[in-house]
Amino acid sequence: MEGEATKKLLKKSVAVKVGDGGEDEPLKDRIWSETKKMWIITAPAIFTRFSNFGIYIISLSFIGHLGSTELAAYSLVCTVLLRFVNGTLLGMASALETLCGQAYGAKQYHMLGVYLQRSWIVLTICSIFLVPLFIFTALLLKALGQEDKIADAAGEISPWLIPILFAFVMSFTCQMFLQAQSKNMIIAYIAAPLVVVHPCLSWLWTTKYKFGIQGAMASTILAYWLLNIGQLVFVMCGGVGN
Repeated sequence: MEGEATKKLLKKSVAVKVGDGGEDEPLKDRIWSETKKMWIITAPAIFTRFSNFGIYIISLSFIGHLGSTELAAYSLVCTVLLRFVNGTLLGMASALETLCGQAYGAKQYHMLGVYLQRSWIVLTICSIFLVPLFIFTALLLKALGQEDKIADAAGEISPWLIPILFAFVMSFTCQMFLQAQSKNMIIAYIAAPLVVVHPCLSWLWTTKYKFGIQGAMASTILAYWLLNIGQLVFVMCGGVGN
C-alpha cells in the first residue's frame, strides 16, 4: 500500500511539472488563470505606453497643419533627440523597478521612498547634462549635414522639449515605483484623461487661437506634466505597501 501511494504521489508531481495540470486542475484552466494574471498587469502598462506615444502623434498631426518645414523639424527633433533621451532615462529608471520590487517583497516599505528620491536626484543630474543637446540643436544638425531651413526650425522647437525632458524623470520613476507594487491600474487611470485633454488643448491653442508651434508645444508640455502631477499625488497619498 505504501509503495502504491508513493507511486501515485510521484506520478502526480511529474504531471504537474510537465504541465498537464495534474488531477486537481486541468491544463487549460491553469493556462487561463495565468493568462488573466498576466493581462491584469500588462494591459494597463500597454495602455499607458499607448497614451504616452499618443501625445507625440497628436502633436505631430497638429504641427503638420502648420507647414511642411515645421512638421519635418518636429519629427527630426523627436526622432533623434527626444527618443535618445527617452531611451537613456528609461533605461536608468528601470533599475528603480528592481530595487523597489526587492524592497516591496521584503516588506521594507520605507526603502521604497528612499530609492525613489535617489532616482530623482540621479536622473535629474543626468538630464542636466543632456540639456545642451536641445540648446545647440540647430548647430548639431547643420554639422551633420541637415538643410539650414529645417535645422533652424528644429532649433526653435527643441528648447520647448526641455520641460518634457525633466517630465520624463518624474514620469518614468513614478511608473517604476508603482509597477513594482503591481499598481499598474493607477497609472492607466491617470493616463486615461490625457487621451481626451491633449487633443482638445492642441486644437484650441493651435487651430482655434492660432498660437502656432508655441500652442502645440505648450499643450504637449502640459499633457506630460498633468500625468506627472497625478502620479505624484497618488505616490504621496496612496498608501505605499497597501
